[in-house]
Amino acid sequence: MGYLSWQLKRRHEHRPEVLEALQRDLKTQDPDHIAVTGDLTQLGLPSEYLQAADWLARLGRPEQVTVIPGNHDRYIATRWEESLKFWEPYLLGDHRANPRIFPALRRRGPIDLIGIDSAPPSAPFLATGTIGRTQLKSLSTLLGRPPDPDRCRILLIHHPPHPEAVKHRKRLTDAAALNDILRQHGSGLILHGHSHYWQLHWLPGPSKPIPVIGIPSASARGRKRGYRARYHLYHLIPRTGGFEIEVEIRGYCTPTGCFHHEGRFRLDAGD
Repeated sequence: MGYLSWQLKRRHEHRPEVLEALQRDLKTQDPDHIAVTGDLTQLGLPSEYLQAADWLARLGRPEQVTVIPGNHDRYIATRWEESLKFWEPYLLGDHRANPRIFPALRRRGPIDLIGIDSAPPSAPFLATGTIGRTQLKSLSTLLGRPPDPDRCRILLIHHPPHPEAVKHRKRLTDAAALNDILRQHGSGLILHGHSHYWQLHWLPGPSKPIPVIGIPSASARGRKRGYRARYHLYHLIPRTGGFEIEVEIRGYCTPTGCFHHEGRFRLDAGD
């Protein structure tokens, strides 16, 4: 079904020239770090993993780029050595010798990036995500450490944890368990993929809401309204007891074949 979808529809929407424009713009903007929230492949074939590994190498060094898998990357149960092994340096947490173990913590400047794997293979006609008890327990321990007001914790997950973000067949099955952890321990910001269009939701934190942001695919021409490729630049501004985040929206323009500034907004980081 995924192959038919690619042949009939997706290959006309997701274009290499859009990704080339993205890379050119990223080199101009020169961000400190890049986060990729999954779906680097269409069917999760070994050949696609190799292509994506080459693309990641052009995007930046492993210490500059953090990746988590998406459901398209895990369409079927594939041996690690034929799939995520090719992206291992971009998945690995700072103190983890085994990249198969999530959550993966990467500390970059004042930011703690926490990568979650929500994309084990799902049943046919479904695109659900599941974090699992083991990973949830480790995440609770990680977030349960005393918060540092000089650091901002950013959670990266492919499937959005907000129940209104996607259709039921694309949901995160254990979102309630994750939200219980977030309500107790908090997070500064949550970035997700999967929905392929721009979204801003809020989840309850210990004392203030946690912003949850999703954006369209970085390779989409945008033939369907709201799905044109975009990415965000996040500027963290230290404040007493936390951070304010300025978000710049940069979107693909079909007539020019380039990414352009489309606006900006500010929000308070959650707990």
